[in-house]
Amino acid sequence: MATLSLDLRTRILAAYDEGEGTRADVAKRFRVSLGMVKKLLQQRRKTGQIGHRHRCAGRKPKILPAHDQQMKTLLSAKPDLTLAELRAALQLECTLPAIHYALVRLDLTYKKKRSAPASKIAPTSPRSGRSGSGSSRASTRHG
Repeated sequence: MATLSLDLRTRILAAYDEGEGTRADVAKRFRVSLGMVKKLLQQRRKTGQIGHRHRCAGRKPKILPAHDQQMKTLLSAKPDLTLAELRAALQLECTLPAIHYALVRLDLTYKKKRSAPASKIAPTSPRSGRSGSGSSRASTRHG
């Protein structure tokens, strides 16, 4: 649905203020919903403004521009911080992916995993290929 123009908002409120009918009458006259008239009246009463409020809509960011500089400083001092360590250092209450996307936006890199000592007991990856003698006799065709 399109945003109502400031002119239309003004005419709706003027009609209501001049007593040209109930909210439902004004809504029908200007071909808007009753809810729109109610919201417009409520917005004017609460804020004193009647303009559209799209800029106020949506979820507010938890990672603010001030955090951007802090992240740059922390990562320049200690570039091997993990996302969890960075979140703790910044004292943020956001998800790890949120921090990841902020770092991508700032073109900063970070350590991906906690380090763990290499395994001394077992190989770290399976060996490729088979061991033993060449091929099985049963699978070889003799001609």
